[in-house]
Amino acid sequence: MSGPGSAEYSDIQALARFGHGGLKEALFLLLEIADPAAAGDWLNNAPVSSAEWTTPAPETALQVAFTVDGLRALGLDEAMLDGFSEAFIAGMAAEPSRSRRLGDVAHNDPSHWHWGGGPDSVPHLLLMLYARTGQLEARKATLQEDLFNRAFRTVAELPTADHGDREPFGFVDGISQPAIDWERRQTTDLHRRDRYSNLLSLGELLLGYPNEYGQYTRRPLVDPLSDPAARLLPTAEEQPELHDLGRNGSYLVMRQLHQDVAGFWRFVDHQADGDLQQRERLASRMVGRQRDGTPLVAHTTQAIEGIEESGRQADLNQFDFAEDPHGHQCPIGAHIRRSNPRTGDFPPGVTGLLSRLKRIFGFGRRFPDDDLIASTRFHRLLRRGRVYGAPLTPEQALETDASDEPRGLHFICLVANISRQFEFVQNAWTMGCKFAGLPNESDPLLGNRQSLADGQPTDHFSQPDPQGPSRDTQGLPPFITVQGGAYFFMPGIRALRYLAGRAAAKDDSA
Repeated sequence: MSGPGSAEYSDIQALARFGHGGLKEALFLLLEIADPAAAGDWLNNAPVSSAEWTTPAPETALQVAFTVDGLRALGLDEAMLDGFSEAFIAGMAAEPSRSRRLGDVAHNDPSHWHWGGGPDSVPHLLLMLYARTGQLEARKATLQEDLFNRAFRTVAELPTADHGDREPFGFVDGISQPAIDWERRQTTDLHRRDRYSNLLSLGELLLGYPNEYGQYTRRPLVDPLSDPAARLLPTAEEQPELHDLGRNGSYLVMRQLHQDVAGFWRFVDHQADGDLQQRERLASRMVGRQRDGTPLVAHTTQAIEGIEESGRQADLNQFDFAEDPHGHQCPIGAHIRRSNPRTGDFPPGVTGLLSRLKRIFGFGRRFPDDDLIASTRFHRLLRRGRVYGAPLTPEQALETDASDEPRGLHFICLVANISRQFEFVQNAWTMGCKFAGLPNESDPLLGNRQSLADGQPTDHFSQPDPQGPSRDTQGLPPFITVQGGAYFFMPGIRALRYLAGRAAAKDDSA
């Protein structure tokens, strides 16, 4: 069924459509606005990369995103800011209750962060520079001229590294990404979307489009009668008399995650008593894939919507957990199963009207825990992170003099709803100690290992065994530590020019 037209690629920042994988070098600049007028001038002319396809492929790319304080610094008033989501306005680290939900306690507490943990360390904006090998420094120099230096102060520079397709623990990464319905052709018949699908409504990534509920996510809409400059903005699709500051923009979540690579491989090696095969088996079961990306469950015989029919990437992604309900092949608490449980609106086997009605009224379960995990399509993330630090192989990690230099992941994801997408996944699935009925354990990679309020430990990883009782690995230390983080808004390009104009207007009125 044909939709209302494809996305407006020329108004969308390229990061939403492309991961810039061909641009191997990247640098993330966290900046404070020192001079709003100069910042407005610089942003108005900044060569921000759009999502339009170009031939040949670009040699460099630039993307821009703002925190709520950055938008304030550019002159956005509180009435307009109120149109953004509560999570974005509050910030990642501003509330102890949010920190608890995100697992940011103890060694992950924002008070320990290098940036983003307190009012004085939250940046105003994020500049993301990408370039082909050997071109990054020259690109940075062309941007940081006199106007840039008047406009901004640097809070932090976050370099990245090229590990190929591997994350720092050594596993192939970036395999499972949602396919975005850019052409807006997806069916609106929700009964045809009961099963796990990898195809995601455009409104789950970008503001101003219908999401998986068929609704438009709340965002700032502007009356051009009260603000003539708002005519620079696209019109709101569902309220065409208003102009849309959010349309073609996305929320960007960024977290700097230090990974203790040596600690991880030494732990699994100790648990395996030095046996190479057992070490690899335990590490793979904690992740949910082998190091080459091969999933621990067999391919599903039913095609998954939104996954291409051929190619190695499809081979590594053409599966769900329907035939492994108890986690015998891939443990229920494995990292990839927590971050993407691959569930549909109904459990497997629910197809016709009668079976739907039976499930709605609580009958017809194949397994007692069929309904314990929410439908995945409402909680997907589009990941755009980059690793940092020198690679360290498992063999190198096990050496007594293994390098302990900082290494990890600049985790970045794009969502249209921070609380329903990122925060839900982080709280209910990743850090949740009752995920799918598990007994008091959190993610084997990301878990902070803090005891529950009643004192029960969470530092274990269970592996169900069809031949007998579950095998538990006890005493997991924390392998990942949060070093910084913030919520950003990555505007559409017309909205970026509008914001630049607001900064200039603010300066004129002063």
